[in-house]
Amino acid sequence: MSSGSKHTIVSAAILAASIGLTVSAYYAHRPRVVHLSVAAPVVEAAGLDPDTLRVCADPNNLPFSNERGEGFENHIAEAIARGLHKSVSYYWHPQRRGFMRATLLAGMCDVVMGVPASLEMAHVTRPYYRSSYVFVSRRDRRLSLTSFDDPRLRTLRIAIPITGDDYENPPPAQALAVRRIFDNVHGYPVYGDYSKPRPSSGAVDAVRRGEADVAIAWGPIAGFAAQQAGAPLHLSPVPARDGSLPFAFDIAMAVRPSDTALAAALDATLEARALEIRRILSSYGVPLANGDGRVGG
Repeated sequence: MSSGSKHTIVSAAILAASIGLTVSAYYAHRPRVVHLSVAAPVVEAAGLDPDTLRVCADPNNLPFSNERGEGFENHIAEAIARGLHKSVSYYWHPQRRGFMRATLLAGMCDVVMGVPASLEMAHVTRPYYRSSYVFVSRRDRRLSLTSFDDPRLRTLRIAIPITGDDYENPPPAQALAVRRIFDNVHGYPVYGDYSKPRPSSGAVDAVRRGEADVAIAWGPIAGFAAQQAGAPLHLSPVPARDGSLPFAFDIAMAVRPSDTALAAALDATLEARALEIRRILSSYGVPLANGDGRVGG
């Protein structure tokens, strides 16, 4: 497997231009941003504002979040904060290895958005969306792949997200390896080129540029890329499971294990704001999966 350009799948499960934000709207409605010092381990004792929901997030990770509040997780955080009658502040930290330990578990914030509902190192809320991996191809190719057993995958140029030698690679790499599909697979690092505004979209961008025939990518990343002006991309869902490998995941929020009261409040607000959250996800092209993994609008 070779390395190509660059690719955050939102999850431990393995997991653009801004949308609809004019300059005036951004400055009128942007969240209150607070830059906390990494060297402040006693944040909990600092007399925190009870009317503020502190969120730990990546400052450069569209379509999920960025420092200008342009990601869908930024907008969902704002919706949840309104439901709790709070404002939002952010502690920014690149989403890399050790992110949870350096942020939420270190007391730098109250909540982390967009974690797999199966996460064990924190207390997770009820899921607020479910998405899946998708096959991404150019519309003009009319490939419409639906299975890893499609014989065309043995000859097509395939772009997949990879996490590196010291991690377990995401499910696409494993599903292809089981079928001994190697030579035509190109890996694009999950963490990508951090100097770019969408560092996790490398595999999808390779298809758009014609460098790959098909990408197997996390749905929110692919959906956002596909809805950009002029994007010649077609998405088709990967089956929810391939043998023992899951490809559809429930996504939730994480709080510290002891913050059960906050978790309960978030759960109630997620239920009350479910339609608003769905509208936000839809506006970013996030493909939503049903309980059985089938993707719908």
